[in-house]
Amino acid sequence: MADYEDILLTREGRTATICINRPKKYNAFRPRTVVELLDAFLRVGWDKDVGSIVLTGAGDKAFCTGGDQSDHAGGQYGDNDARGSVGMPVEELHSVIRDVPKPVIARVRGYAIGGGNVLATLCDMTIASENAIFGQVGPKMGSVDPGFGTAYLARVVGEKKAREIWYMCKRYSAQEALAMGLVNTVVPDDKLDAEVAAWCAELNKRSPTAIALAKKSFNADTESIRGMGGLAMQALRLYYHTAESQEGVKALNEKREPDFMKYYK
Repeated sequence: MADYEDILLTREGRTATICINRPKKYNAFRPRTVVELLDAFLRVGWDKDVGSIVLTGAGDKAFCTGGDQSDHAGGQYGDNDARGSVGMPVEELHSVIRDVPKPVIARVRGYAIGGGNVLATLCDMTIASENAIFGQVGPKMGSVDPGFGTAYLARVVGEKKAREIWYMCKRYSAQEALAMGLVNTVVPDDKLDAEVAAWCAELNKRSPTAIALAKKSFNADTESIRGMGGLAMQALRLYYHTAESQEGVKALNEKREPDFMKYYK
């Protein structure tokens, strides 16, 4: 299939697998990664020979850990030529996962943190290894996802739990994620691939039109988040250019606790 630098796109039968292939970076994404993910989803999302899509990360340490902080400087990700409100088209990626008329399964092994946790939440279903770890880090890093990552999360796990996840920045085991409704099932690590394949095999037998219509109907209730999130992402862009936000990245690089109050105005 297409040649990519940051991801892998493979097909087995009627299942397409999109894999973030940056294991040394714990599958954190940079602008190129997001652009390639978009291309892959658009490539297979409307392919009539594809019945299901799997989103996963390479290696055994992480599904995805969000934006690559080593590529986050000067108020945005990437360089000034990168598209998207924050230097990469994250909003477009979130939208395409919802828009493709196929069920998207997140196959989670290891960390699903930050923007990676958002991706796992946005997928239609999530299958986790027993070693999976979920959580948010935004307010610890001078960041936040003010769109689907917050508002849609509240629809999935409830307002109280969603606020806890974002405000407290704790980490949750796969079983805790299952209990709060963040994942559909948890399996032993050596059974993860077989379980994902079994779910996809069942999905591939279903009526594609019925699945597409059901997905549109499920999405309708939360579609307003898209517009609200687009507006909020513009505000996030401005926030990224403040000393308060940049303190989070500096503190990470300097291996110290951030002092946000020093810059809060």
